[in-house]
Amino acid sequence: MDLGIKGKVALVTAASQGLGKAVALQLAAEGAKVAICSRNQEILDEAVHKIKTETGGTIQDYVCDVTDENGVKNMIEDIVDDFGSIDILVCNAGGPPAGSALDFNLNDYRKALELNLLSTINLCNLAVPIMQKESWGRIIVITSVSVKQPIDTLALSNTARAGVTGYIKSLSNLIAKDGITVNAICPGYTKTKRVENLANAFEANGNGTIEDFYSKLENDIPMKRIGTTREFGQTVAFLASQGAGYITGVSLQVDGGYIKSLF
Repeated sequence: MDLGIKGKVALVTAASQGLGKAVALQLAAEGAKVAICSRNQEILDEAVHKIKTETGGTIQDYVCDVTDENGVKNMIEDIVDDFGSIDILVCNAGGPPAGSALDFNLNDYRKALELNLLSTINLCNLAVPIMQKESWGRIIVITSVSVKQPIDTLALSNTARAGVTGYIKSLSNLIAKDGITVNAICPGYTKTKRVENLANAFEANGNGTIEDFYSKLENDIPMKRIGTTREFGQTVAFLASQGAGYITGVSLQVDGGYIKSLF
C-alpha cells in the first residue's frame, strides 16, 4: 500500500531510541524525509546510521531537548531551512518517573507537565503555521494507554498525558478545516527500554521478579504478549498517510487489547 508520503518532511522528536526511533525508521522506509532529535549526539548518530542503512532514506539529526522552548524554536527554523517545510510532526518525549500519586511533590508534577504536555504545545504552536501555508499536515502525538486506563504506578504520566489528550482534541477541531489532522497514539506495553526500566523498578520495590513483571503483563493482555516497536511504527505511519486524511481528534490505543473500556 502506497501511503502517499514520499517526499514529505517529517519531524520525530525523542527519536534516537525506542518508539520514536521505530517511527522515524518506518517513515523513512515510506520515502519521507525525516528529521529526528534527541539530547544525546552519540545515540543520535547510531540511530541515523541504522535508519540510513536499513532504508536508504533521507534523515537528518538535530540535538535538542524538547523542554527547551528556544531550543525547539531554533530546531524548527533549522529544519525549514534544510528541508523547506514540515509536513508531519510526531510529538514524542520520554516518560516521567514511575510512582504512585502521593510519591511526588508539586515540582515533580511541574517537570512531568513540561516534559509531556508543554513540549507538545510548543511543538504544535511552531509547526501548525508552517502546515497551514501548505493546507496539509499530520500531527501525531505519542501518549499512553494510561490516558484511557490510568496505571497506579505511573501517576505522573497519567496526569501529564491526559492533559495532552485534551489539548490535541481541542487543536484538532480548530485546524481540521486547514487540511491538518491531529491524533494521538496510545501505546500499551511495548518492547522498549522504558518497559525494561519499569520491570526493574517492579523488582526493586519488592513486588516480585522481572520475570513476574512480564508474566503479569502478558496475562493482562488478551494477545498474551507485549507489542513490538515495528508494529507501533507502522501504525503511526498510517496515521501520517494520505489515506488517513479523514481521521482526526482520535486517541488510538496500540495495546493488544489491554484497554478494557469501550471508548
